[in-house]
Amino acid sequence: MKVLVTGATGFTGGHLARELQRRGRQVVALVRDPSKAQVLTQDGIELSAGDLTDAQSLRRAAQGCEVVYHIAAVYREARHGDDFYRLVNVHGTDNVVQAVRDAGVGRMVHCSTVGVHGDIANCPADESAPFGPGDIYQQTKLEGEQLVAKYMASGFPGVIFRPVGIYGPGDRRFLKLFKTVYRGQFRMIGSGGVLYHMTYIDDLVDGIIRCGEQSGAVGHTYILSGPRYTTIDVLVETIARVSGRRPPKGRIPLAPVMAAATLCEWLCKPLRIEPPLHRRRLDVFTKDRGFTSAKAHREIGYEARVDLEEGLTRTYQWYLANGLL
Repeated sequence: MKVLVTGATGFTGGHLARELQRRGRQVVALVRDPSKAQVLTQDGIELSAGDLTDAQSLRRAAQGCEVVYHIAAVYREARHGDDFYRLVNVHGTDNVVQAVRDAGVGRMVHCSTVGVHGDIANCPADESAPFGPGDIYQQTKLEGEQLVAKYMASGFPGVIFRPVGIYGPGDRRFLKLFKTVYRGQFRMIGSGGVLYHMTYIDDLVDGIIRCGEQSGAVGHTYILSGPRYTTIDVLVETIARVSGRRPPKGRIPLAPVMAAATLCEWLCKPLRIEPPLHRRRLDVFTKDRGFTSAKAHREIGYEARVDLEEGLTRTYQWYLANGLL
């Protein structure tokens, strides 16, 4: 089976591409600059130069593929304007759909996010929970998902998945949290009672591949989550325990931190500088996140096997081995 992966130079896409290759699939990775993605070729992955905004390059990369895994997106970088998010996350997704159609690809697997649901009022939430995006990233991911869903309603062979709190070896998103806990510098912002849900990368990748290969998945949307959710307090305490540190003490009121984040954005965004602090990064301290993957388990056999403590231990060991703490 020949497959195309967009976003293969990123954390999730990279793990997905390598696992597909390990399972014997012929993997093509869409990359903006092949000279900066040579590490993928060491794992036998073919590179195809292109960009989500370049429809012709997408059609070329999709030729002969049976599945396209669309993982690439603009993530939460405050330095980007709203138009850029929409260009990549919405129009870029439309370009992928058209490339799948033009190349006669059998299936497209589209990566959305549980962020489209916003703050969860009743945990655990499933795929039918109301939408409530809270920022431009979540809004454009919702628009991209709805675009794919509209095509699916007309018979397009698509599958949508919404991942939850992805982490594991190779991840840099949670590095700052681990580092501050490890160094004894962490201070909880707010109450610490907000719920958060994490998913180990190996579990997520298995779920994504099931979306691409299980016969009954086409036309459906799935939440792919870890075995359990917990409070931010417990999450931080667990990180401290697996790294051999004492649980952090002390709290910072949310209001002044939110005000500082707003000011940072106001000063940095016109200069196209990524702010050291911005409001989107504070969601973890303010919005409940708790989900169920019962539908994915029932319909495509998805099962999250790596418990939070085991996953955090593996992630900590990777950070430590690579001198990142």
